[in-house]
Amino acid sequence: MDKFTVLEGVAAPLKLVNVDTDMIIPKQYLKTIQRTGLGKGLFSEMRYRQDGSDNPDFVLNQPAYKGAKVLVAGDNFGCGSSREHAPWALLDFGIRCIISTSFADIFYNNCFKNGVLPIKVSPEELEKLFEDAERGANATLTIDLPNQEIRGPDGGAIHFEIDPFRKRCLLEGLDDIGLTLQKAPSIAAYETAKGAEQPWL
Repeated sequence: MDKFTVLEGVAAPLKLVNVDTDMIIPKQYLKTIQRTGLGKGLFSEMRYRQDGSDNPDFVLNQPAYKGAKVLVAGDNFGCGSSREHAPWALLDFGIRCIISTSFADIFYNNCFKNGVLPIKVSPEELEKLFEDAERGANATLTIDLPNQEIRGPDGGAIHFEIDPFRKRCLLEGLDDIGLTLQKAPSIAAYETAKGAEQPWL
């Protein structure tokens, strides 16, 4: 998993509430267990017209937001089913941070396990961030994880809270497998000792 320290980039405003995981990555894309290639299916029912062409009205198809790294979204983002493909699709598209007032619990946890930073802010702070994001490529946000700050294009800063353990995992690029591998010497030593004590096992 890639480390997350300081991210600077364009933020796309998605002014929708209750965006569920089927909207993020529709069910027809769930046939794979590969984490790559899902970016093309991200928000596909909104991004594409029925003939497969881009919908120019959808925010991520607009020139200013095609390279967005941050998504500013409405309340209760990631609700619905527990599909891990949702953060995979966001990450594959290039989005590494989502800012909202609230997230569905399973989606929120899945983000951290896959290197995506979900940030909770107050409704007032979200409105300010929507204003910043609506300025398009003329304004960028800086997400400073070590200092737990969102810095806007005008120099203002919003502090956010994050669980210390989750913060460490993102800073060090540790998913569940990475955390386990940190204990590899201890695991090997235990297995060696156990094998000597109980060779019949």
